[in-house]
Amino acid sequence: MHGRDAHSDEPVRVTAWVRGKVQRVGFRWWTRARALEIGLTGYASNLGDGRVQVVAEGLAADCEELLALLRGPDTPGGVSGVTEIWTAVGAGYESFEIR
Repeated sequence: MHGRDAHSDEPVRVTAWVRGKVQRVGFRWWTRARALEIGLTGYASNLGDGRVQVVAEGLAADCEELLALLRGPDTPGGVSGVTEIWTAVGAGYESFEIR
């Protein structure tokens, strides 16, 4: 979503692809815990190429907070990069799941 407003009350969706040593290290569970603490819904899923896909919905500022945590030094394993796209909220999620 180009030009997103971090102070908007409208929910958004961010889809992030996390690279590095992020599988078999508890990364998805750690991401779920952080997302739930922040109040986001969505999921984290292992991909066949070794990345983890994270889809989060909520306020833009909260999604930005999760992205900062994903890029931070305290993640399990080791993150070498995060790529994200912003879109409008889709069908919506009830909680934050591990897939």
